[in-house]
Amino acid sequence: MTLPKLPELTALERIIELGAGSLQSRVVREVVLPGGGSFPVYVVTLGNPAPEMPAVGYFGGVHGLERIGSGVVIAYLQSLVMRLQWDSTLHRQLESVRLVFMPIVNPGGMVLGTRANPNGVDLMRNAPVEASDPVPFLVGGQRISAGLPWYRGPRNKALEIESQAVCDVVSSELLTRNFSLSVDCHSGFGSSDRIWFPYAHKRAPIANLAEMHALKDIFVRSHSHHRYTIEPQSQQYLAHGDLWDHLYLQSRLIPQTVFLPLTLEMGSWLWVKKNPRQLFSRHGIFNPLIEHRQQRVLRQHQLFLDFLSRAACGHALWLPGPEARAGHHALALQDWY
Repeated sequence: MTLPKLPELTALERIIELGAGSLQSRVVREVVLPGGGSFPVYVVTLGNPAPEMPAVGYFGGVHGLERIGSGVVIAYLQSLVMRLQWDSTLHRQLESVRLVFMPIVNPGGMVLGTRANPNGVDLMRNAPVEASDPVPFLVGGQRISAGLPWYRGPRNKALEIESQAVCDVVSSELLTRNFSLSVDCHSGFGSSDRIWFPYAHKRAPIANLAEMHALKDIFVRSHSHHRYTIEPQSQQYLAHGDLWDHLYLQSRLIPQTVFLPLTLEMGSWLWVKKNPRQLFSRHGIFNPLIEHRQQRVLRQHQLFLDFLSRAACGHALWLPGPEARAGHHALALQDWY
């Protein structure tokens, strides 16, 4: 059979070819479509693999409809591969950090044009985490039917293969290190770009609230004209089965490990406002359809993704020590809770 085209996958495989001497890639899963055929889930890594080095994970395409998330991650990876041909500063930076890319987590959903994977499961409602506070109906995750959005999958069933692939990569590449960051790129919430951090399943602050506030502090001080709203996801809504809540809780079981997972939620209402005809396109609700706007979105988030790699490299300079943690914690409570 002739498989549908997936331009993002073609672009990723081309980057892998271009960077063959500088990066490593592997297929961690094959996603089978209902009508037959399969698509690979790639992981691409570059930088220093030594376990004592910090790491950053970049994830995209968790929701098949939100293709711009994959685009942002792929654009950043391409930039790095091109810069490696001439940028000696980048070569020195990569001696001190490990970068991990999983740009197309849900290729089946992207091909089918669905938020969920080919089994109808929303991967961000699939983890074994139950909200301790009330969640919004359906949006917070449901087990009624795969025919409805935000389906969590059957109770007591193993994770979907795409969810398990993310967990395996995070466990092997990020949680084996004393310090790591991650960012998962999405779209579709509101009229501003937001950077979320756990929790999504309860309103209580995370144990690493001081470290998260210190990360926000160095970003704001270094990029005073940024337009992100940085906040815990619980300020917007709560949900069952959040994958990053699950992985953050797993990190807390490992002594002396700091893992700070972030979600970049690009505000797609801005694109609809500028081009109301996008409302008549399912794809257009979650992605900029006009080419120059898409190019602008791909450019504008590269600074934040690059900041994360630099923050990981220099984490020893900004992570709060025992005396400073209390102050950061107090300021974070004031800002967010």
